[in-house]
Amino acid sequence: MRRTLFMMSNITNNTSKRFFAPLKEPFTAAGSHLRKLEGVVFDMDGTLCEPQTYMFALMRSALSIPKSTDILDHIYSLPTPSAQATAMESIRSIEREAMVTQVAQPGLVTLMSYLDARGIRKGICTRNFDAPVNNLIEKFLAGSVFHPIVTREFRPPKPDPAGILHIAKAWGLTRRAGAGESGVPEVGEEEHESAAATPAAGTGTTNGGSTEEGLKKTEEGEWVADAGGLIMVGDSIDDMTAGRRAGAKTVLLVNDVNRHLVDHEHTDLVIERLDQLVEVLEEGLL
Repeated sequence: MRRTLFMMSNITNNTSKRFFAPLKEPFTAAGSHLRKLEGVVFDMDGTLCEPQTYMFALMRSALSIPKSTDILDHIYSLPTPSAQATAMESIRSIEREAMVTQVAQPGLVTLMSYLDARGIRKGICTRNFDAPVNNLIEKFLAGSVFHPIVTREFRPPKPDPAGILHIAKAWGLTRRAGAGESGVPEVGEEEHESAAATPAAGTGTTNGGSTEEGLKKTEEGEWVADAGGLIMVGDSIDDMTAGRRAGAKTVLLVNDVNRHLVDHEHTDLVIERLDQLVEVLEEGLL
């Protein structure tokens, strides 16, 4: 299908039709071809806070790997748990230093206040570890709940869609699997209630320990996580690809480094500031 573009308030929409019902009106499923927005998933570095891309060069230097090598893939490929733990701590120390100078993205508080007022759930899916995420929430968004928060301890990381589907599953969003489909199976009722519990405001909840929950082969008709009612907001190709593969709509927060992703096939909508999403969601422009 040929994609169409239209511009309003520096917002670029790459989709051929509108998908979500506008939040300014009460949602009614009857007779509507639009879907209810079930929640928004955010990346962290470069999305909720301004990019700190200098960290990646420092990490690769500490690990003695070239730019072409994925940092987490390299660490997970090391031969012993001890070597992996040492390498992981070397990049955590860089992140701890960087988090002290975190700067909130323009429009961050406005967007989060709007989502909270509209009762829209918020989650985070990031390749960072928990300390920088919690620091950002405590520093800029105290009282605003993000749950679940999927960090790098959850494997596989983005661009795999499993983290986003885990969030959908925790929110109770499911559908019937098609024939030969891979997905994240629905959890049992007791486990589901525990996973979907709401944390205290402002604290967030990160996955403790290492969690392996990739896509699994499912039986036709089996209940699986459904991210079709979600939006993934990020600034990287990993964010856009993970969102698209999960079945979510994707929003790129564009900057000078990632502008080549504006026309990427995995990018549905492009914004220059986070608070531009208020207009998009209020009017149903995605």
